[in-house]
Amino acid sequence: ILVIHLQCQIFMKYQVNCPFESITEILEKYKMGKDIDYIFVDLHGEATSEKMAFAHFVDGKVSAVVGSHTHIPTADVQILPSGTAYHTDAGMCGDYDSVIGFKKRVCITNFSNKIRGEKMETADNESTVCGTYIEIDDVTGRAKNIDYVRVGGRLKQHLPSPN
Repeated sequence: ILVIHLQCQIFMKYQVNCPFESITEILEKYKMGKDIDYIFVDLHGEATSEKMAFAHFVDGKVSAVVGSHTHIPTADVQILPSGTAYHTDAGMCGDYDSVIGFKKRVCITNFSNKIRGEKMETADNESTVCGTYIEIDDVTGRAKNIDYVRVGGRLKQHLPSPN
């Protein structure tokens, strides 16, 4: 299994190498079904359009692309036309009675005053575990099933349905 972590560029504080160029270089070295059985990409980024474009760019060349960074789970799990599992953002594991896992009061004050004031503190109420469940074909390395996971805490619960 090859696990690749790439960062998107749109709206991100730190600029790193282009994820499209980086994945092209990586996939020249490692071919799914030849050198590697499965390829999983964690795509860390803010813009959903950039994540979706990236997933279509690698469709069929990697097993899965699952987004991270926004702390909010998206409802778009799908298998792309050439067999890559896709989820724009798996969401966070943490307290959803918060602002992306931080205590609400401090975040609201910082945003409403338009300056960063107090240090943000981690929210400490009941946590929700969010994630993505993916079944991969052992022969092709492509996705057979994808579903989202939400357990505990404030959000509506969801466990993967049997295939």
